[in-house]
Amino acid sequence: MPTRTRAGVLLGLVLATCCATLGAVLGAAGPAAAHAVVVATTPQRDEVLGYAPREVLVTFSEPVAVVPGRVQVLAPDGKRINVGDPEVRDRTMRIALRAADRPLGTYLVSYRVVSADSHPISGSFTFAAGAPSATPPLPADAGAGSPAGILVPVAKYVGYLGLLLAVGPPLLATSMWPRRRSRRAATVLALVGLGLVAAATVGTWIGQAAQVVGAPVGRLSPADLRAVADSDIGLVLAVRLALVGLAAALLPAVTRGTAGRVRTGALAVVGVAGLTTWPLAGHPVAAPVPAVSIVLTTVHVAGITVWLGGLLALTVFLLRGTHERVLARILPAWSRWATVAVAWLVTAGLIQAAIELGRPSALLDSAYGRLLGAKAALLAVVLAVAAGQRRLIRRRAAAAQPRRVARAAGVELAVTAVVLALTALLVQTPPGRTAGTAAAGVTREGVAQSLTTDLFTLQFDIYPAAAGTTNSLHAYVYTPQAQELPVAEWTITAALPEAGIEPITVEVFALEPHHGSAEIHFPVAGDWTLRIAARTSDIDRSTATTTVTIR
Repeated sequence: MPTRTRAGVLLGLVLATCCATLGAVLGAAGPAAAHAVVVATTPQRDEVLGYAPREVLVTFSEPVAVVPGRVQVLAPDGKRINVGDPEVRDRTMRIALRAADRPLGTYLVSYRVVSADSHPISGSFTFAAGAPSATPPLPADAGAGSPAGILVPVAKYVGYLGLLLAVGPPLLATSMWPRRRSRRAATVLALVGLGLVAAATVGTWIGQAAQVVGAPVGRLSPADLRAVADSDIGLVLAVRLALVGLAAALLPAVTRGTAGRVRTGALAVVGVAGLTTWPLAGHPVAAPVPAVSIVLTTVHVAGITVWLGGLLALTVFLLRGTHERVLARILPAWSRWATVAVAWLVTAGLIQAAIELGRPSALLDSAYGRLLGAKAALLAVVLAVAAGQRRLIRRRAAAAQPRRVARAAGVELAVTAVVLALTALLVQTPPGRTAGTAAAGVTREGVAQSLTTDLFTLQFDIYPAAAGTTNSLHAYVYTPQAQELPVAEWTITAALPEAGIEPITVEVFALEPHHGSAEIHFPVAGDWTLRIAARTSDIDRSTATTTVTIR
């Protein structure tokens, strides 16, 4: 088989392995998680208040920017009651509220904001005034998955792959390319890599727009896409595209070996600047020490692109068809390059991992830590193979065994395809340092609900909501405006039809005009049907029906 044909087949296999691995890893992964987390709320999640609040406070783990029109507070009747745009000071978002028409029951707070590391996040929580509603209000997009789907992690992966292709061939072409070998294929492959970086950047832009506005990619408008340009990540992505264009203009002459020192130096500067855009659009900008994390991540990305990009170019273009004496000069030089790159990669990666984890236990009890551990394990396999390669080169036996070197390089590239996929997931996963900081909810014993009829709002609670013991029940009746409404007669029944238990009438004592109390015994556990009727005048009577779970 001709050398070029074999090289093409090998490259195709490597790219197919990358794509297959990406599909497997991303297919098994769930939707991308957010990077900032809610660390405190006022009122607390699931808290039951004795009054209707006039503001809601949400505190995040890092500074956030509000997505206009995407923060709302729904009253128990489903109406939106937040007033104006939320105010954000440092990490806390303040939402002013108007008085609800029906203030008793469950309130829902939903939000979509952009965290400091440029990742849009959304979420919701509930609290109640008086008692929770039997059917709490829901936001319009309840149950929806990530608006961008897998577009963003796929774009990240394609971007990393493009970096490898764009860095490796020019690196070898300017340092150790045989004089008699054509450099045209290396130039083409490097330009393909730049094209992949550009396509990935555009994909990230579109995915960012979808996540910010909370709409699927197919429903984005030109205005939605333009809105990304006004954000920090939009500026970073625009700069990256401009740098890709500059690199594409400078690269052909450099890989052909016809560029002078000025053009070659300019390409190097553009390359370093381009690598810096990766940490500027990710976790490092929100790290405890942003400047250090940005430098470390840039060095980490540079190390992996020099090492794997160079290895890919070496495998595809030089291992086959190059004379043994020429390989005897190339392989030791490449080994030195790879050793330095791996040292950068490992050192910067370990320090940055420690920063992002925050504590040793996060390595096991956070999704970020587990992904990081899997990446480290696979990387250890690759480094073991690479160490064997280096020993072979130092014994000066590699040049005489190019097939063995090529097989080992194929193993390295195949395993690192998985490493790149894990990296694409890592940058979409909340750092380990945020694990366990999410705001806790209020736990309650018993059952409490708020029910609305055409005549009144009924609130009741049952404690301890357990079978085989005496439970206390308290019921309160209010007008829709939360004013106490006197009750002339109470009727309360409980039934468990699935167990053949017909309605049991409960004796009610009127402790206050609007407040009834009773003792109720549930003989067995189950989902009991509870009916509470209240007559408020000679002709006005209404019944609220609900299901309560007795354990």
